[in-house]
Amino acid sequence: MVLFLLERVTPHPVDQSWRRLTDWPRHADVVPLTRVTVRTPPPTRQGTVFVARSGVGPVAFDDPMEVAAWQPPEVGGPGKCRLVKHGRSVTGWTEIEVHPAAGGGSRVVWREDLSVRWLPGIADRPLGWAARWMFGRAMDGLLRRG
Repeated sequence: MVLFLLERVTPHPVDQSWRRLTDWPRHADVVPLTRVTVRTPPPTRQGTVFVARSGVGPVAFDDPMEVAAWQPPEVGGPGKCRLVKHGRSVTGWTEIEVHPAAGGGSRVVWREDLSVRWLPGIADRPLGWAARWMFGRAMDGLLRRG
């Protein structure tokens, strides 16, 4: 199991950062070899289910997720979303929070608890490095893209 936290400050207002981070299909634009399919009708809410399929051919896997908590930001306030991973290979949870930043813009906090079944505990440290790098790049890409 790997538990980590990432933070970013962006000039975007809270509602715009929130939309960028919670547009699930858009994640495929910033995570290589990944396709995201939302399985429930819009809008996103508690109970929304989507699947990120990563990899190529026989080396691909599904990462099904469900929105367990959904609190979009209200005017001037923060937003918080909690995802639970229900995969055969990848389990855990993700929490995304978007807060107003001092001086304008927004501060994003991404917490992740990630487990890969059948991976021995000795692999936790390299998994943590890879996950921080991958999710950090995804955050940066989602927050940077128009």
